[in-house]
Amino acid sequence: MIELDISRAKAFLSNAEFDGGRKKASEALKTVEKRDGEGAEWLGWRDLLSDPNDAILEQLHSLATAIREEADIFIVCGIGGSYLGARAVIDALSSFFGNKGPEIIYAGHHMSGQYLEELLEYLAEPKADGKPKSVYCNVISKSGTTLETALSFRFIRSWMSDQYPDSLQDRIICTTSAEGGALNKLVDEYGFQKFVIPDNVGGRFSVLTPVGLLPIAVAGIDIRSLFYGAVSKFEELEEDPQSLLNYVAVKHALYQKGKTVDVLTSFEPQLESLGGWLQQLLGESEGKDGNGMFPTVATYSTDLHSLGQFMQDGARTVMETFITVEETTGTLIVDEADQNNDGLNYLAGMRLHEINRGAFEGTIQAHVKGGVPSVVVNLEKLNAQHLGEFIYLYELFTAVYCYSLDVNPFNQPGVEDYKSEMYQLLGK
Repeated sequence: MIELDISRAKAFLSNAEFDGGRKKASEALKTVEKRDGEGAEWLGWRDLLSDPNDAILEQLHSLATAIREEADIFIVCGIGGSYLGARAVIDALSSFFGNKGPEIIYAGHHMSGQYLEELLEYLAEPKADGKPKSVYCNVISKSGTTLETALSFRFIRSWMSDQYPDSLQDRIICTTSAEGGALNKLVDEYGFQKFVIPDNVGGRFSVLTPVGLLPIAVAGIDIRSLFYGAVSKFEELEEDPQSLLNYVAVKHALYQKGKTVDVLTSFEPQLESLGGWLQQLLGESEGKDGNGMFPTVATYSTDLHSLGQFMQDGARTVMETFITVEETTGTLIVDEADQNNDGLNYLAGMRLHEINRGAFEGTIQAHVKGGVPSVVVNLEKLNAQHLGEFIYLYELFTAVYCYSLDVNPFNQPGVEDYKSEMYQLLGK
């Protein structure tokens, strides 16, 4: 279960301001439902949940199980929505240290020559028992020509061709468009396994397609629970969207009042990558034609020691979105020390999660008093089901919020502009 608490943000608005935002939110939701807004052809992420495909879930699970039995390393080669969603879920639900199954490594998300060179050297290093590493790669790109991903994949594919001449077609999986594009040519030439990215689902909305589900399954996470968590949130919001509409209304009204930065934060460090997924989802969707709040990610309490002063006393152009977790698995309790040299005996008998929760409560209270409107998105537990709910909640929130700003949520003209300039300078 996910709870939305907008009370600390709504307090910064008059009734008229909130009501104005609520009207825009209601109109925007109708635009999504009627599919009559700009970019409506990209609403396929809703169709995935209204008509679940259990066969593809089983196919992905079956392949992932086989890979987990054979692989030491699984490379996710993609950029933007092609890896951020998978990484968000994997980081949130994996242990900080010593996970079972293959090591998940990301490539194709930048063009650092040093990173790629060191990656290839690491792949070539034998295991502790002297045996070579077993490497699999999932390359993810609709076009297959995105520069960062295509460059990395060229080097990785070359290395794997030399290392596994007899099993290459089993070790490389291409997730791409149904037809056309560079990866489909490689699929035809080499017989690589292939999964299809639906034509009507854009990259930043694709985590619940094979784009995200295969890497997540290889990491040992239950993708059926993840997917059907999203289905349950879809059905819930179709029945009663009031909490979502109120959230959109608050953010819309705050933006109209001059709030231009949304700080996405959590006191749970394993949710940092979830913030990165949210940052792309929101930023690439709303930041057009001079519109939108700038989404940025912070991890508290770590970043309170660098950003805390600004959040408390800086320019009052920011709002905060806190992602919290009600129950965690951590069991450490502070013991009472005989000497109390560190002065921590006042915490004796408390779980670290209680202390962390207290830090959150104190921080949000101080920031609100300092003039920062704050929204809390609380997950009952950190598991696949609740993350699935979270993913759909924010996909729908993003679409509705952007339409409330009269912005097309699904295009990305600014990204294409930078690519055009870059390719021209590189001589393409």
